[in-house]
Amino acid sequence: MFVLAPIMRHSERVELRQLVYFEAVVRHGGFTRAAEHLHVAQPGVSVQIRRLETELGVPLLHRTTRTVALTAAGELFLSRVRRVLAELEAGRADLARLAEVLVGRVGIGAIQAIDPFDLPAALAAFHRRHPGVELALRSGPLRVLLDALDRGLIDLAIGPMPAGLPDRYAATPLFDDELVLVTAPDHHLAGSGPLRLDALRDEPFVCLPADSRLRAILDRLAGEAGFVPAVPFESTHLPRLRELAAHGLGVALVARSVAEAPGPPVSVHSVEPGPVLRPVGLLHRADRTLSAAAQECRDFLAARATVP
Repeated sequence: MFVLAPIMRHSERVELRQLVYFEAVVRHGGFTRAAEHLHVAQPGVSVQIRRLETELGVPLLHRTTRTVALTAAGELFLSRVRRVLAELEAGRADLARLAEVLVGRVGIGAIQAIDPFDLPAALAAFHRRHPGVELALRSGPLRVLLDALDRGLIDLAIGPMPAGLPDRYAATPLFDDELVLVTAPDHHLAGSGPLRLDALRDEPFVCLPADSRLRAILDRLAGEAGFVPAVPFESTHLPRLRELAAHGLGVALVARSVAEAPGPPVSVHSVEPGPVLRPVGLLHRADRTLSAAAQECRDFLAARATVP
């Protein structure tokens, strides 16, 4: 049994497994997937959640035939539960460290273009050093990664560090990625060296969707040059932006690592009066305590970024 005095009203005690089951149901979006992740029978999860709600005296979840959603009480309770579980995991990891074995789980999110930093090699090296730590990786644009951090779905995110990043995120710089312009090899400006944005005011562009950071940078650069860019082609897949530009469908603003990746021939141009540098860092929630495993992973990745 586990005492959770600060949030208890109708009951003296709540079982730890009920907290684990509740957090898993929320994180995985339903009872069935939570049960699969926990390696228990689905009815057992449902029973424990009902008992938890009875103990607390309030419903925590809205249930439908397809999904579950948090009630207002569930939203409040979830933040406390995750804090408790994080402290328990940190305590377990501290004890494991006494035996020189680090254990736990670390969820990591990363944007697509981080080629200056060899993330697969870094994760492999971390796994060799700490085989008791389970690693999980997902990718997506910055807004998706920040949402995952907020929801506790990942511990660390590798992504841009834009001006105005909310204070709830702590950022450790990893590298600066240069943004370049890519045209088809037979474009009339191909091979002309660095390009000014005002020379492209009548050109179509290919870019990420309008809610992306890359699109915001393109809009800002074009606005400073006195025009609004026309973007008839959008894709969420960075290599596809390069391919669209290679076939003459528009000019692409992408990271140099994307521009110089294997694929159809393109002409790569620095931006004048640039260079346009995009700082990329390792992000986590500043207002939450990282588990020992996540802390060790963060420090390891940050140190790895400084290795030439």
